[in-house]
Amino acid sequence: MESIEESLGRLARSGNLRVIPSDSSDDGLVDFTSNDYLGLAADRGLQDDFFRMVADRRPSLTASASRLLASDQASFSRLEDALGRMYGRKALLFNSGYHANTGLIAALAPAGTLIVADKLVHASIIDGYKLSGADLARFRHNDMAHLESIIRSKSGRYDRILVVTESVFSMDGDSPDMNALVDIRRRYDEVMLYVDEAHGFAVSGPDGLGLTMALDRPGDVDVIVGTFGKAAASIGAFAVMEESVRSYVVNNARSLIFSTVLPPLNAEWTRFVVERLPQMEERRRHLRALAKRLHGGLCGLLPSDSRFMPPESHIQYVVTGSSDRAVALSAALRHRGQKVLPIRTPTVPAGTERLRISLSAAMTEDDIDGLLDSLRHEI
Repeated sequence: MESIEESLGRLARSGNLRVIPSDSSDDGLVDFTSNDYLGLAADRGLQDDFFRMVADRRPSLTASASRLLASDQASFSRLEDALGRMYGRKALLFNSGYHANTGLIAALAPAGTLIVADKLVHASIIDGYKLSGADLARFRHNDMAHLESIIRSKSGRYDRILVVTESVFSMDGDSPDMNALVDIRRRYDEVMLYVDEAHGFAVSGPDGLGLTMALDRPGDVDVIVGTFGKAAASIGAFAVMEESVRSYVVNNARSLIFSTVLPPLNAEWTRFVVERLPQMEERRRHLRALAKRLHGGLCGLLPSDSRFMPPESHIQYVVTGSSDRAVALSAALRHRGQKVLPIRTPTVPAGTERLRISLSAAMTEDDIDGLLDSLRHEI
């Protein structure tokens, strides 16, 4: 086993050593790194409206206990009730997307379960598998035929087959064929379908509720996970599911049972934002227009790479092929006024290192054109 020092040296030599950024001023930079897709985190007017609304009630800054022990449940229950009305099923809060995926998957996949996950699912989903008693199979990214071939070959050998994927993938910005997914789920009685909407919630689908809610029968997705720390400009996560599944998770998800719950103030702010999502269609329309503008420019610059990117996705990328090149290109863009961070292995497979471009409805067409102009000079 290599020593700690040897491990750090190896990471540094390969250009993959992570460090926590020091405090530095990003004033004047256009930020293409944030997951604030709707621009709500920067909306001071919206925040002022919220603080005026809660001024008399002054929600607590801490719950001081886990969800099962907290004495004040009102803020959490109101948020879950609001989500439940929007999705038509029971909702359950978690402290983060990581807590949700690790807790839910470990609870729903005991021994006798097979997890079948997309090759590019988030690390929190893989960690959920590692905490479970299940077996694991991976299907090629967004390849529904490969997914079904795995299920067909394993059908009858497991009590449950938990199919896990994402609605919008965080590094590629693409989406699976949701209709094909639910068709597969309907064909096999032992299949439970689990979709992580971390990068779709608030941005995609009807009223911003995600791509699953655009399906004819959203209930065919057994578990929908969403997060508040991205487009909803808050913190925490949720899952919607049938009441019996929710009760089972409450009794078995260790990340829920053994964590201090989020502050009630955060739950109140999240509900304030969530209840206004249906009125934010103009922000979503503007975000899609910016994505199409960027995609069109990237197609001219990088025809071999950009053809794989969805033209209206709020997540785009520029593949550099090496960590060193990604870091160098990021530094060059920063010098030109754009903050675009490099994504290196193991976050993405070796050879696909990239700059991840994250868009926000707070941006303008000039911001997009400025980035494209910088890329033309640096690529």
